[in-house]
Amino acid sequence: MRRITSHISNLFNPSQKELTRNLEHLLGFRPIHIRYYELALRHRSKTEEDDCNNERLEFLGDAILGAIIAEYLFKKYPTQDEGFLTELRSRIVRRETLNNVAMRMGLNKLVQYNVQDKGLSRSHIFGNALEALIGAIYLDIGFKKTQHYILKTLIKEYVDVDTLEATDPNYKNKLLSWAQRHGHSISFETIEEKMEGQRRLFTIGVLMNNELIATGNSYSKKDAGQVAAQKALEVLAHQID
Repeated sequence: MRRITSHISNLFNPSQKELTRNLEHLLGFRPIHIRYYELALRHRSKTEEDDCNNERLEFLGDAILGAIIAEYLFKKYPTQDEGFLTELRSRIVRRETLNNVAMRMGLNKLVQYNVQDKGLSRSHIFGNALEALIGAIYLDIGFKKTQHYILKTLIKEYVDVDTLEATDPNYKNKLLSWAQRHGHSISFETIEEKMEGQRRLFTIGVLMNNELIATGNSYSKKDAGQVAAQKALEVLAHQID
């Protein structure tokens, strides 16, 4: 009997109780298998064990989110072509959008990461954790309920699809167009490539007239270039306006 009681106590220790309570408030339902969520909220900077961080769940959640958003847009825009649907989906699931959603949800307060690394809090780890959380929800309660959560909570409350449709988030094109109109040369260069866990992190720099004006980081060169271009536009805002 003691052994059973001890096992139950380990399963429902105060930290797990608190996490379950926080997640219930955040998600709107009570998690069943809390272990999935613990893993989803643990960044690799918090552990040296490869199988004890959220990267695998992030991979799963990314695929599930992409599929659900694709179906949602397919039905919402029955007359639009593939290019339009692909572009709008990419705006919704891009790291910047998801990171913003995660911050507004308060998910950043639950993510475990190395707080001594100041660069992490300014990166997209919270958006990545949101994808991992979606993976955890899928494993915990299945596809249909995950779909309901994404569409009725994430999209409805945190993502303005109509505004995204009406705006152009292609910062790189915007920067290049501005530079061409005003006689400036713009180039994008890879400043650094390094491994973070099992993933390659790229740092892309924006050079205007051969002078570095901004850099951006991401796990793909394309995304890193967009981040760098966005930062460059912020640097040049007074000239562009």
